[in-house]
Amino acid sequence: MVSTSNDAPVIAFIGAGNMAEAVLGGLYSNGHPESNLRFSELVDERRNYMSEKYPNVFNSASNDQVVQGADIVIFAVKPQVLQTVVKGLASTLHKNPSALLISIAAGIETTDILKWLGAKDYEPCLIRIMPNTPALIGEGATGLFATSVVTPHQKELTERLFGSVCKVLSWVDSESKIDAVTGVSGSGPAYFFLMMEAIANAGVEAGLSLEDAKALTLQTCLGAARMAQESEDDLTTLRKKVTSPNGTTEAAIKSMQGANIENILRDAVIAATNRSKELATQFR
Repeated sequence: MVSTSNDAPVIAFIGAGNMAEAVLGGLYSNGHPESNLRFSELVDERRNYMSEKYPNVFNSASNDQVVQGADIVIFAVKPQVLQTVVKGLASTLHKNPSALLISIAAGIETTDILKWLGAKDYEPCLIRIMPNTPALIGEGATGLFATSVVTPHQKELTERLFGSVCKVLSWVDSESKIDAVTGVSGSGPAYFFLMMEAIANAGVEAGLSLEDAKALTLQTCLGAARMAQESEDDLTTLRKKVTSPNGTTEAAIKSMQGANIENILRDAVIAATNRSKELATQFR
């Protein structure tokens, strides 16, 4: 078995969906040895697509086959099938107790994964991660939670792996906070897509072409985010600096606040957070 002290650990992805491809592709592009990357995928069409895109990366329809001897095992399957997958791999993983296990399945708690593994003579090292879809273009934001036996080196290694596709990696000290991460950044891209869609459509109604309205909306959103990242001002101060008294922006802000925009967005984040909590019990 390759040691996790190695700069290029053997990494096995269970499932080869979009998020698995984002991480695998980031590692691949950054020079991680192809021979140290593996993935399993039951859907023939998806597995064939991935094997054509990454021809020298070992792949199989067998989860057991790709897990054997791996330093890191990343569970990248849907929450509703994770229990079956983990229980099916338990005996194989017991033979490799030093492997670091990482789950990116939304809502599933580490205590349930450990229970499904059924390890009695050791406690597996397990990290739960909540990434988001901008990881597909290297702009992800990710929340992470580690169980007590995970070492600082394993945390650093995880940061290095996911840092290839995520710009922000935030460790939380309580697993319940991963649900809040889900509410803010895991589901968050959809909030902004909805707002950009609405703004662009309003621009068309105001007289712009759809092409111009979309281009102006996207660049405005990107520019505002970049300003917020690079400025020393907090978000409230930045908003106020753009909002001149009795000006056009103030008219827009008053309209949004009159429609309770803050409460709408708050309710959206809380709804996603609560749904993440529900998932934890739904798939037990």
